[in-house]
Amino acid sequence: MKINIFIVLLIFMAGCGNSEEINTETEIAQKDNQAAEIALDRDGSLLSESRFLNIAHRGASGHAPEHTLVSYQMGEEMNADYIEIDLQMTKDDTLIALHDDDLSRTTASQGAVKTFDIDEIKAYDVGSWFNEENPELAQPVFHQIEIPTLEEILKTFGHDANYYIETKSPETYPGMVEELLEVLHRHELIGEDIREGQVIIQSFDKSSLLEVKAQEPSIPLIKLLNFRDDEAVLTEQEMDEIKKYAVGIGVNHASLTKEFVNKVRREGLLIHPYTINKKEDMERLISWGVTGIFTDYPDRLETVLENYSSQEK
Repeated sequence: MKINIFIVLLIFMAGCGNSEEINTETEIAQKDNQAAEIALDRDGSLLSESRFLNIAHRGASGHAPEHTLVSYQMGEEMNADYIEIDLQMTKDDTLIALHDDDLSRTTASQGAVKTFDIDEIKAYDVGSWFNEENPELAQPVFHQIEIPTLEEILKTFGHDANYYIETKSPETYPGMVEELLEVLHRHELIGEDIREGQVIIQSFDKSSLLEVKAQEPSIPLIKLLNFRDDEAVLTEQEMDEIKKYAVGIGVNHASLTKEFVNKVRREGLLIHPYTINKKEDMERLISWGVTGIFTDYPDRLETVLENYSSQEK
């Protein structure tokens, strides 16, 4: 009789254990299915989890030639929070704003940026292609625009602007991080006197970000990720590794799910997907709880944010 009671007790305890395990799994699934808190604050700290960032992708590049002073100025006028700058480096170690490491797409020339010095780079027109490809948006002012240097951008917009800078292909340009930090120091954009998050540095290259962190730990970093056609997934170990050096991630938006956004937010990381230009995609990602969006149309995103905020009140 005692043996039978003991067996029944063991079965009951095993059932309880399985029940607790099932409940735990259910709770995790429920958390993943819940949308993260929507970030709609437009005035708090730039690094706050409740702050939403409107990031002008290569400037207002849906309205003007990308990575030009004109495009950046339009982005500022459209109330973007950040000027996004992709960096390349010339043969004589000058940092310039250009997305591609080759000149062929946006100029009439061809060849790798690293094979030209700055005087040669300055001779190329980086605006006329936009007029040709977008006749409905063409403007005379876009003709014969120079490729700007990082120095020129910082001098033009100064401390009134915020800068979201990407080190492009740092393995191609030895000394890029060191030169970038030197330029930022010259313009007094590193240190205790600047706004939190006034300069953010992003990269797909982890070693580049670690180099920044080792030299200037005060600069917030974003780890860029591209899952291409796959669904975005990060293991707990991968997430913990990113958290050691970065405040957030930038992800191609087509790979995102609500569950992934929620997981990233629960880990205390910011998430800034790229590049979102359709109104319905903006609205969906905002509702999922992303903390910022890269867009070629900062004016369109600003309208979506205003409408969303008024609905929430």
